[in-house]
Amino acid sequence: MSQDLERITAIVCEVGKISGINPDDDIYDAGFSSINALQLLMELESALEVSIPDDEFITARSPRALHAMIARLKQEQLVA
Repeated sequence: MSQDLERITAIVCEVGKISGINPDDDIYDAGFSSINALQLLMELESALEVSIPDDEFITARSPRALHAMIARLKQEQLVA
């Protein structure tokens, strides 16, 4: 598992107060509350120094999906 993926997984667990989650698990099925979504979005943007559009954020439902989305956004922001 990459360092960023581990970091994203840890942030998801911390914000959602989830004891553990696999990278491919749906965070909401694992007990993550939609109430925590805004906090998760802000934590990820701050920790990983990336701007995440709301419409993309809501479609990434696992740590691995969040990681892939963030990696793509960082690449796009470098090119822009």
